[in-house]
Amino acid sequence: MAKVYQFMANGFEDIEALIPVDVLRRGGVEILTVSITGESVVESAHGVRIQADMVFEDADFSDADLLMLPGGMPGATNLNGHEGVKGALLAQHKAGKKIAAICAAPLVLGGLGLLRGKRATCYPGFEDTLEGAEYTAELYTVDGNITTGEGPAAALPYAYTLLAALTDKETADSVAEGMRYVHLMERK
Repeated sequence: MAKVYQFMANGFEDIEALIPVDVLRRGGVEILTVSITGESVVESAHGVRIQADMVFEDADFSDADLLMLPGGMPGATNLNGHEGVKGALLAQHKAGKKIAAICAAPLVLGGLGLLRGKRATCYPGFEDTLEGAEYTAELYTVDGNITTGEGPAAALPYAYTLLAALTDKETADSVAEGMRYVHLMERK
């Protein structure tokens, strides 16, 4: 079973953090939320408080198949200010393992140089933080080991894409069908 860690900072975007957790768990992927605040409770950009599965100081990311960053402000800048998160991302990248970031959070990857020569997307207005990347303006973009997402409305297709990469297309399609996403996309 694939193992995923999602870093959680105060000011995260609610849907961008929780939809991927929900989708991946429905698909049988082990995903742990990791508070970077030093406390187990993290507060979203909209005042929703959630209990993370663990705090950063207690985590070992060497077994991670994927490290994820939700967007939101000031969540993305809080992630960017955490040296431990940046070190974990660099180690993950060096190992050739998967990394994902959505909305404003790709700014962390851009600042680390992980997007140079890659295609990437982000929330409109953050394009200049994708240092060295070709901005796609897509809902989600996969380039090698890095997946980026545009913003809150992209959370579902972004999550299904990550699920397919960690399991298989059939599992992702089954979860999407069960969540009525396919029906939603067929409506006019």
